[in-house]
Amino acid sequence: MGMTLLELEGVSKSYRRGSREQVALCDVSLSVSAGELLVIWGRRRSGRSTLLRVAAGAERPDAGVVCLEGRDLAEHSIARLGETIGYVQKTLGSPEGETVLEQVAMALLVRGVSPSRSRARTRAVLERVECADLVNARPGDLDSAERIRVAIARALASEPRLLVADEPTVGLDLCDRDPLLRLLRSLADDGIAVLMSAGESTAFLDADRALAISNGRLHGELQPESAQIFPLRAATSG
Repeated sequence: MGMTLLELEGVSKSYRRGSREQVALCDVSLSVSAGELLVIWGRRRSGRSTLLRVAAGAERPDAGVVCLEGRDLAEHSIARLGETIGYVQKTLGSPEGETVLEQVAMALLVRGVSPSRSRARTRAVLERVECADLVNARPGDLDSAERIRVAIARALASEPRLLVADEPTVGLDLCDRDPLLRLLRSLADDGIAVLMSAGESTAFLDADRALAISNGRLHGELQPESAQIFPLRAATSG
C-alpha cells in the first residue's frame, strides 16, 4: 500500500430529531492509504453511512478534521472533490431518460470535458467494470448488479484516487456479490483507495482491513480470517 491519502481525526457528527439529538459519529479517527481496500462493518444506524458521507466530503463533521492528501477537506472545492474522490451514487437517472453512456459521460461533461473525450472515457470505465455491453441501455433496463457497476463506473469517470461506496453489495445475491467484491479488490490493486461499508462479514474477506462501527464509534480491527462465516446450506452427513 502507498502513502496515506485520506485521514479523519477526532470526527464527530450529530443530527437533530425533533427535540432529541442523535449522535451518528463520536470521535472517529482513521486513515486510508493509496491502493488500500478498507471496509467499515456495522449494523443499521451504526454510523457507517454517515462516516462514508463525511469521508467523501458529502457532509461536513461537527467536530474534527478530514484531510485529503494532507489538506483539510473543507478547503477543497466541490469540483476538486469530484475529481479526487469518486462517491458511488446508486441512484441513476430517470428510467426513461438518458442511456447508460450518457449517464456516465455527464459526470465529465459538467466538468468541461469535451463530448468526444467524455464518450471515450465512459466507454473505458464501462469496460473496466465489465459493462461495455450496456452503453445503449436505459437505467430502467438494468438489474441490481448492473446498476451498482454502472454507478461505480460513473464514480470512476473522473479518475479519482479514492472511491467511496456505501454498501455496494446490499441486495445482491451470491452470484453477483462475489464478482463485485473482486472488482473492488482489483481497483485497489490498481492503486485506487477504496473505502466501503458493509453489513455482512463476508463482504470484507478480501479487504486489507476491516473496522467495526457501532453507536458512532469505531472499534478494533476485524481480521478476515476470524470473520463469522455462515454456510450456504447445512452440512450433510454420510
